[in-house]
Amino acid sequence: MPPSECDQRRGRVASELGRRKLDALIVSAEPNIRYLTGFTGSNGLVLVWPGGAMLFTDPRYAIQAAQEADCRIEVVHGPLHSPLMRAAGRRRLRRLGFEAARLSFQAHRELEASLPLGASLQPAAGLLEALRMVKSPAEIELIRLSVALNSEAYARALGCARPGVAESALAAEIDYQMRLLGAQKPAFETIVAAGARSALPHATPTANTLRHNQLLLVDMGASREGYASDMTRMAFLGRPGRKIRELYPAVLEAQLAAIDALRPGVPAGRIDGAARRVLRAHDLEGALAHSTGHGLGLEIHEPPRLGRRERTPLEAGMVVTIEPGAYLEDFGGIRIEDTVVVTSSGCEVLTPTSKELLIL
Repeated sequence: MPPSECDQRRGRVASELGRRKLDALIVSAEPNIRYLTGFTGSNGLVLVWPGGAMLFTDPRYAIQAAQEADCRIEVVHGPLHSPLMRAAGRRRLRRLGFEAARLSFQAHRELEASLPLGASLQPAAGLLEALRMVKSPAEIELIRLSVALNSEAYARALGCARPGVAESALAAEIDYQMRLLGAQKPAFETIVAAGARSALPHATPTANTLRHNQLLLVDMGASREGYASDMTRMAFLGRPGRKIRELYPAVLEAQLAAIDALRPGVPAGRIDGAARRVLRAHDLEGALAHSTGHGLGLEIHEPPRLGRRERTPLEAGMVVTIEPGAYLEDFGGIRIEDTVVVTSSGCEVLTPTSKELLIL
């Protein structure tokens, strides 16, 4: 990130605090701490108020915080909530927002017990997630690099996709190739599902081996410099029969229709509707078991959700997945997924990997 980017983000938070009649925000979720300060450690709290911010962490991260964070840092021996509340008290911050959807009940009780006299905790769920929906040019570039790495890892790992290889072994090879190419980790647990198991949208790889005349679904994503990518591709081991030759083009048509509908100002639900209309025409709408896509960035699942009842208007700079599918029990499933950025004039598909059904 450019050095000033975190400071600009905190400025946007300060503006939002005024609209919500809050004096400050307590940030506890790791992705949001990273977004606001650059700090990537696993133990931290941030207090943000108009004109300032403080990061609280423990001695294990003293050096790392000094290298990464661009705000004031306090290294704490013991629980972090007490010094945070003392800092709020010194600045006479009274209405303290907290991440209601991120904070555990126990952590909330600890914060509440440490409140300065006259201060109160106010739920501020979704404040940062709403700001994170629109990515900066620097963020889009990091996602673009993550997407390219992910596609290259897929291409390299495909040499292992042959009869006799276990789903779990292929998943391990995919993860290995990601790391060789510079990913810090997979963005989520890699999905490799063969045969009838490809009808499970979130299948866990098993010791089952790939066999001739099977569908193969691979859903994978890399985390590079904190930013996620996401892609699903299909292959067939052998010669696909008529049912697959009919099913695959139907899902691809639905995916392309959703991409074609993606542009600024369109409600998120309309993208889902575009995919479902195509599937309905092929008598497959009931075979789609999930929404058409979701946002991604510092997390693999972020707003906006591209579900049928979602009304969030799309904006240039949002990065989403487009991933309709059709899942038939005891037969198999097909899903085709790209990472796509909304642009001022429409959208750009970031995923470079071919969407053709790969014959192995």
